[in-house]
Amino acid sequence: MPKELYFEDFYVGQKFASLGGVKVTAEEIKEFGSKYDPQPFHLDEAAGENSFFKGLAASGWLTAAIVMRLRVQSLTVAGGMIGAGVEEMRWTKPVRPGDSIHTEIEVVGVRQSNSRKDFGVVRTRTLAFNQNDEVVMRSTVNFLAPLRSAAK
Repeated sequence: MPKELYFEDFYVGQKFASLGGVKVTAEEIKEFGSKYDPQPFHLDEAAGENSFFKGLAASGWLTAAIVMRLRVQSLTVAGGMIGAGVEEMRWTKPVRPGDSIHTEIEVVGVRQSNSRKDFGVVRTRTLAFNQNDEVVMRSTVNFLAPLRSAAK
């Protein structure tokens, strides 16, 4: 587990690679789809073949959840990563059964919070890749990080 980071530890250009990957299975795609995004191409191989995706494809929201898991495992913010807004989320390539997802997070902005003086806002751009290093998702997300002085 990475060391806990405070706002002062972040700087523009800093990068964090995921500590591993997550392999996606057909069963996981179907289970998530049936619970949260019941479109035919998330539920059934044959329906997927006859769709835009030409095969079973993971919900973008499953991909986003996997990316969140990798963010939390790879970047430990003191007190937890408190979301402060999603600026962009783009799915650029379908995630298929057997794909292994890994991420790279880059800090693209840091600033003092206007409303919470004991926190700073860290702006990050995350790229999610499959096992062929093809980008499957990109996002720009802000989160709050406590100031080290506020933790004392």
